[in-house]
Amino acid sequence: MDATPAGLFEDYHQDFDHLIQSIRGKLEVEVKEQQGEQRKATLRKVEIDLDAADDIISQLEVEIQGIPLSIRSQYSARLKQAKVDLNRYKKLSKDLHSQASRTDLLGNNRFKTTATSDDPYGEGNDRTRLLTGSEALNDGNRRIADSTRIALETETQGADILRNLRVQREQIENTRDTLHTADISIDRSSGTIKGMIRQMYKQRVVLGVLVAVLVLVVLLILYFKLIR
Repeated sequence: MDATPAGLFEDYHQDFDHLIQSIRGKLEVEVKEQQGEQRKATLRKVEIDLDAADDIISQLEVEIQGIPLSIRSQYSARLKQAKVDLNRYKKLSKDLHSQASRTDLLGNNRFKTTATSDDPYGEGNDRTRLLTGSEALNDGNRRIADSTRIALETETQGADILRNLRVQREQIENTRDTLHTADISIDRSSGTIKGMIRQMYKQRVVLGVLVAVLVLVVLLILYFKLIR
């Protein structure tokens, strides 16, 4: 794992790409094929994914500060494009939310109008439609508020997860540094031991030479004494 700012940027950007692909599939394919509660559930999932993508953008902004100036421009361009993509899908999600709310409102109004079409009092019909529309609008507002609350809770959880991942990454990096230091110490110790072994062999050779010289001297002394 590359722990440099550029390497971390690449990791986060890859996560962002996967997330934005998921968002694109939901908004451009799934939502268009769905209706009612199924569509709303998909849009709520999109809101959660958009919040997670926002968190990743924040991490990219942090990591880019540590990238050398000589290569930072290319990463800045990628970050800028990521923000453009995210904002585009945020707008699309908002538009689809509004469209779904309008569809619910119009659907409820049509249902109520049909049910009360036999009422001879036009004013009563108008009042009923107005009340129905207000209820539908309030219901839509409540759902939007619930979606916002869920999104905020998810954002908080996502931020906690990212912080935990950051801490774990730092721990792994510290462990790797410790192992690297241990490897260096082992290499140095191995070199020291090899040096001691070589020195021991040298001492043995010197000692052997001294013994040979002493033996030779003794033999010479004995030889001269015997001859005399």
